[in-house]
Amino acid sequence: MMIYRIRIILDAEEDIFRDMEIEEDSTLEDFHNTITQSFGFAGNEMASFYTCDEEWNQEEEIALFEMNDAGDARLMSNTLLNEVMTEKNPKMIYLYDFLSMWTFFVELADITEKEDGKGYPNLLFSFGELPDSPPEKSFESDPNLSVDLDLDDNDIGNYDDLDFDENWN
Repeated sequence: MMIYRIRIILDAEEDIFRDMEIEEDSTLEDFHNTITQSFGFAGNEMASFYTCDEEWNQEEEIALFEMNDAGDARLMSNTLLNEVMTEKNPKMIYLYDFLSMWTFFVELADITEKEDGKGYPNLLFSFGELPDSPPEKSFESDPNLSVDLDLDDNDIGNYDDLDFDENWN
């Protein structure tokens, strides 16, 4: 049995993070509960993990609960940590409370042997206090990016070339 040493970093200007050890075969639901406890959340909000690439680009969602009727979502309770986080894929994104959007970067720092007599999960280090509200996200456009749509006035509102009946209702 191997132990994962993981750093969970709040996406914020100031450094706020937790370092923890957890068994590699823990479910993501167990990991979610450990994260919420270590940051002082009640743990009663929706949450998801997202696999991601080296540049933190979000990929597959692994949800706490089934959110649609299709039943095709990957769930935390059915997913082991070592299935989604490896030395080859050491990063994930964790989102807690979809209304507040607390966003965390999760990174595998080390894989070690389990120590006899030691309890897991184990909080190794806690740095910084969680603010009262999540950090503001700025969704700004790139000022160096220009888009030339080249629309002239005749293009707007001219539906003659479209194939549909105007009196469809």
